[in-house]
Amino acid sequence: MTNIKDATASRIAPLRTPTDLKSNAVQEISVALNVVLADMFALYLKTKNFHWHMSGPHFRDYHLLLDEQSDQIFATTDTIAERVRKVGGKTLRSVGQIGRLQRLLDNDAEFVTPLDMLAELREDNKDLAARFREAHNVCDEHRDIATASLIEVWIDETERRTWFLFEASRKGDPTGH
Repeated sequence: MTNIKDATASRIAPLRTPTDLKSNAVQEISVALNVVLADMFALYLKTKNFHWHMSGPHFRDYHLLLDEQSDQIFATTDTIAERVRKVGGKTLRSVGQIGRLQRLLDNDAEFVTPLDMLAELREDNKDLAARFREAHNVCDEHRDIATASLIEVWIDETERRTWFLFEASRKGDPTGH
């Protein structure tokens, strides 16, 4: 009988990761990271969508660029979610929750030109960098140096994606430069 009670108790026990952060810090940091995480999942799917539906004379270059970027975005999602758990919070549980939290807009258009795809992703990445900065401010407020440090790396990665999308979408002169 004790084993059943122990099993039942463990199922309903809250997920509590030990932390020296105050409960309001855990809550605020978790919310900030989960909202950014929802945006990252939305950006991942949009980047894959454009990767799958790329066309035109620069197909191969753009297709590979978006594949590389989507891999980086997806890899970051696990690190963000694990950081939420490390500070003692709970992270995303469903696609529905992502939809409720995401701020980046989806693109369900039947056709998007390659340059419009790159421009939209460039702006989404630029917006994401600003949102990472907002989350960084929350971490600074609560002296969560470790999360702030990770966010700095994610900002750099996001700015790199923005830069690549900008350069790839620039119109060249007649010589191709």
